[in-house]
Amino acid sequence: MHRDRLMVRRRYTQLIAAVLYNCNIKGFMTGSIYKGPIKGFCAPGINCYSCPGAVTSCPLGSLQTGLLSSKYKVPYYVLGTIILMGLFLGRFICGFLCPFGLFQELIYKIPTKKIKKNKVTRIMSCLKYIILAVFVIIIPLVKLVPGFCKYICPAGTLEAGIPLVISEPRLRGLVGFLFSWKIFILVVILFICTFCYRSFCRFICPLGAIYSFFAPVAVVGVKVDTGKCINCDKCVENCLMDVRKVGDRECIHCGECIHHCPVEAIRTSPHISIDGIIRKTK
Repeated sequence: MHRDRLMVRRRYTQLIAAVLYNCNIKGFMTGSIYKGPIKGFCAPGINCYSCPGAVTSCPLGSLQTGLLSSKYKVPYYVLGTIILMGLFLGRFICGFLCPFGLFQELIYKIPTKKIKKNKVTRIMSCLKYIILAVFVIIIPLVKLVPGFCKYICPAGTLEAGIPLVISEPRLRGLVGFLFSWKIFILVVILFICTFCYRSFCRFICPLGAIYSFFAPVAVVGVKVDTGKCINCDKCVENCLMDVRKVGDRECIHCGECIHHCPVEAIRTSPHISIDGIIRKTK
């Protein structure tokens, strides 16, 4: 029962985050983009700036824009925001506060044969660091274009590209190869997500790669009491992410491992209780 309550609260938190990020309902009806004062702030998770409902900016998009428009100067504000969120929340953001993460989890519920994590998926989890370096940092600096947003980001296609093309007839005539390519990327990723849990998060997402660097120091998360742990590895075996241990760089702190530990050695952060946070969403 406790596990079910925790999972329901996590789902509520994900839904509330998605609604708060995209509460400009008028934008969906008019096809316009909100450009008010709140847009200067970054949401913790991936949420496209150009989504008609978005009231905040995407940290990845803001980072790329800062790099390509700063003429090789460090975008301190964006970097500071990302670092602050990383230090405080880390990949808890991936597990609780990312709308596209929620969407992937819902897609995974489609009944199909599932691919269990293995050596190949663990190796593929390193791909997101290459994408971070090439598409988020190098291409914006060298080509002066937001590489990840322009060529890959499926969240932007789903949240912004498709709604804007549907709601704004004049944009349909401007659709070309690049938009078709982005649709293809989105379809492929969602297809893979039906049988491979959170495949975008695990293999592609550069924001998850950034937050993973803060895994050793993030305030919020799940921790293991080493004095109680009997090294049975049930936590790792039952985790759908490519973790090697609880709380490592691949851990999204969803709390699923807590309920598989036979000796109750896994708990939420001693500084800020995850359970306390999600109870406030009820």
